[in-house]
Amino acid sequence: MSLSNEASNKLSSVPRFSAELKRSWTVNSSALNTLFQAAKTLGADIDQLINEVGVQPAEVDSDQRVPVADLFNLYDCVARATNKPDIGLYVGRIDYINLLNLQLYACSGCRTFKEYLNVMPSVLRIFGDIGEVKVRREDQFIRLDWQPLEEETNSQRYLSDSSLGVAAAIVNSVCVQPIPVRAAHFTYARPQDLTLLRQQFGDNLKFDQPVSSLYLDLACLGYPLIGLNAGWGQVLAQPIRHLFEEDSASSDFIIALRKTLLRLLPSGDMGVDKVAAALNISRRTLQRRLAEQGTQFLQILQELRADLAQQYLADERLSITDIAFLLGYMDQSSFSAAFRGWYGVSPRDFRKK
Repeated sequence: MSLSNEASNKLSSVPRFSAELKRSWTVNSSALNTLFQAAKTLGADIDQLINEVGVQPAEVDSDQRVPVADLFNLYDCVARATNKPDIGLYVGRIDYINLLNLQLYACSGCRTFKEYLNVMPSVLRIFGDIGEVKVRREDQFIRLDWQPLEEETNSQRYLSDSSLGVAAAIVNSVCVQPIPVRAAHFTYARPQDLTLLRQQFGDNLKFDQPVSSLYLDLACLGYPLIGLNAGWGQVLAQPIRHLFEEDSASSDFIIALRKTLLRLLPSGDMGVDKVAAALNISRRTLQRRLAEQGTQFLQILQELRADLAQQYLADERLSITDIAFLLGYMDQSSFSAAFRGWYGVSPRDFRKK
């Protein structure tokens, strides 16, 4: 199956990665599996794709890292095979479903959409070296900006479509009130077919913009998150309930600190100053009260991470990468190294037991 002339021209204009980038940047191979799933659903010849990219989808471990250039090579091949230059939008829909369990864990300690934005799963940490969705305020709007890691991919369509697509789906599903996209800007040129873009983001679309962004109403920051029903709430709370029980030997202050750390962990920002501010106390007061308990900030943090790690590993719905994110690590390798230090085995081997 071949693309139309216009679509082929757009694909041929996709920027190429530098040699250094090809050598050093990687993504989680689950991203390739998602593309294979989209390709199969859209009727592509999977055997032909496998020959072109040189990898079997069934052989791809979800926690394995592959060169980021391989992802773009597969995007090109799938777009041509399916005649879908908007393949990123389909990938975003699949990623949204694949991230649902992670979303539930990440927002379980949040009350409002503003709190959730602080722990919204990071593209960079979940998928790999491709970029980030950053939150900004502009007048009466909240902007979700897609910021590619490499500037030369800014005008490329695949990543902005997939990243903003999954962000829009997540944003409009976590609160009691709907959060519609008021406007969507894209760095690439206006495509001929806007059908799927309009279904995903509405009619207020602009192209050839400096940044790919979604605009949401500022008022949504105060929207309450949807409360989980009793069954799901118990499932998510079970791994950590013992940390916060009233009959725990820990003081009220230590319990409050653990709750705050649990909420901040997915953001990756657990600095003493950030945690003290979340507790509405000064850094000095935090350290003094910990000293009175005969402990230190890093000790509490590492004990919490170590305890949560083995509990999360018992949930097969979470990948090793998901768990690394929930515990505030920048990548899977950092989490694995820490886990070996705690338990003497890798997270994967621990899970197998």
